[in-house]
Amino acid sequence: MIRLLTLALLLAPAARAETVPEPDTYHGEPYRSPVPATLAGAQVIDVGQAIALQGQAAFLDVLPRPKAKPAGLPEGTIWNEPPHRSIPGAEWLWDTGYEALSPAEEARLRDGLTRAKAGDPDRPVVIFCRSDCWMSWNAARRAVEWGFDPVIWFPGGTDAWEQAGQPLVTVEPVAP
Repeated sequence: MIRLLTLALLLAPAARAETVPEPDTYHGEPYRSPVPATLAGAQVIDVGQAIALQGQAAFLDVLPRPKAKPAGLPEGTIWNEPPHRSIPGAEWLWDTGYEALSPAEEARLRDGLTRAKAGDPDRPVVIFCRSDCWMSWNAARRAVEWGFDPVIWFPGGTDAWEQAGQPLVTVEPVAP
């Protein structure tokens, strides 16, 4: 069943206009900027296709985690990391979409991809963050290069999900 659904997704083009050409390397700053409509070796999907895959594919959110309290807070202010809202059932593999990854970030992504497959080599993995965010493109590219398959990139991410009237839930970051 999953194999048939994956094949159907591979044959159905996502409704996206190309905005920038696909680079031949990872993309750095600015991470929030127009992204390509393609990713070699991966299927690119729109929000309708992402909704159809929920419950059948693993969803991996790679949005970065806030590094520290915001600048300019008065001394003594207690700062709590804001909750992270994501697609229900998604695993938050924070900080795994940068141009260059630290060994810990690389391990978090590789381990998260392996867990997402749950021992099923045919299980699709959907990688996303927010719209116009290179973090998900970089992470999906790494997954393809590392031999994970099928890899599905959802460039609309949580922004498109929410705009389509789908719920977001609070998720916890994967432990380092």
